[in-house]
Order: sequence, then structure tokens, then C-alpha cells
Amino acid sequence: LDSTTFKMVNRCRGTIWPGILTGADRTVLSPTGFVLGSGKSKTLDVPTSWSGRLWARTHCSTDPSTGKFSCASADCGSGTVECSGGAIPPATLAEFTLNGDQGLDFYDVSLVDGFNIPMLIIPKGGRGGGGGSCSATGCLVDLNAACPVELAINGGVGCRSACEAFGDPIYCCSGEFNRPETCHPSLYSQFFKSACPRSYSYAYDDRTSTFTCASADYIIVFCPLPYTSFKFLETRKDTAELPLVNRSMMYIHNH
Repeated sequence: LDSTTFKMVNRCRGTIWPGILTGADRTVLSPTGFVLGSGKSKTLDVPTSWSGRLWARTHCSTDPSTGKFSCASADCGSGTVECSGGAIPPATLAEFTLNGDQGLDFYDVSLVDGFNIPMLIIPKGGRGGGGGSCSATGCLVDLNAACPVELAINGGVGCRSACEAFGDPIYCCSGEFNRPETCHPSLYSQFFKSACPRSYSYAYDDRTSTFTCASADYIIVFCPLPYTSFKFLETRKDTAELPLVNRSMMYIHNH
């Protein structure tokens, strides 16, 4: 298989503007940004050994006086629909390394840079390899509605990570906290994790959040409908754990 396809599907009620950032020394996947109307999809051919991340920008517009394009969440700062860099947090990220170690694809949905919209990655037609093989992953819950007030941005279009909101090394896994032994989940990362058990919630949250597959194509669904997505996620873990969102919120606010 010399190329993989990414099919991006917009199940959100409104238009989104996906953005793509290719990793260093890899063939750039283009376009690096485009518009995707509600109910629409776009399929891209992806080079075999591609690595990078993709996300969805929301509430975008072009300023009539300057002609500058910008978005209320996950803007990439380019001033145009195409991106020339990463998303400004908070942004839900789909991260891929294709044809990596042992020929496997590694993929995850990350909330390390915060959350802006629900997202689901579904591998199609791949062969398993290693643990967590060819499973769907993502975050089906809209965390903006439940976002602790100190993490919310722009009237609730995104929910920042604690690292982004407070800049504290203990949340950012930096300084003396820059290794798994010293960087532990915080109340805030647990808020993300309890709502989205399969997503990365902080820098060293590896074991439950990275998935592998081989020779697959990938469907990336923005704003997946939770009830239609359960069959992909096999367990009803997301809803079973939803009350925890409120418990950890109250816990966060009371401390």
C-alpha cells in the first residue's frame, strides 16, 4: 500500500475548517487547510510514511476591511484558509505516525492542547498489530458545555488544558516534572480523561491512548453522534463515565 487515505467527515451542525500540520522532514500533506460544510466529507491521499496532526477550526470568518481570515477556536494564525503552522490551543488533535516502528501506524486523539470539538478516528481495512490494534479512538463528548470556568475560552468555543491556562510546570510536565515518574494526572486532566477515556489527557498518558494498525485507511469524524459511535468504540465507556465529569467539576471548583 503506497498511500493511505484520510476521509474527513463533518457531522457538526455548522461549517468547520480543518487544518493539517505535517511533521518535520515529511512530505507535506496538502491542502493544509480547507472549508468543510456540515454533512460534507473530503478524502485526501496521504504519503505512506506521513506523520502529523489535524484538527478543526470553528467560527471562522474573513475580516472585510483587512481580508484576514481567522477562527474563534483552533486558529492556525496564517490569516488564510490554508495553514502554515499548528493550531492555537485549545484544539482537539488527531495525531498520526504512519508506517512507523515495525511498519505500524500509530494514532491518537489528544486533549493535551485542550478541547474544541468532539472527534473520532476509525481505521478501515487494516491489519492488527500490537495491543490496541485497529481500534477506533476519540472523544465523543462535547466538553465545552461542562468545561470548568477557569479553562473556558471565547464564550465556550473551547476548553483549555490546565497547562495552557495556568502555565504551571506541574500541569505542563516541564522542569522537574518532565518525566513519567514525576508528572502525574491532575484533577483537570482527569476531567478530560473521565469524559473521554480513550484520549490523551496529559503528556505522559501513553498507555491507554495510543493505538496501532497496519495498512489501514482512516476516517476522521468531527462531531460524531455519540450513539452511532458506540458501535465503533465497542464499550459504552464514554456515557458510563459521564457523571464523573460533573463530579470532577464540582471537585475542581470546591478546591
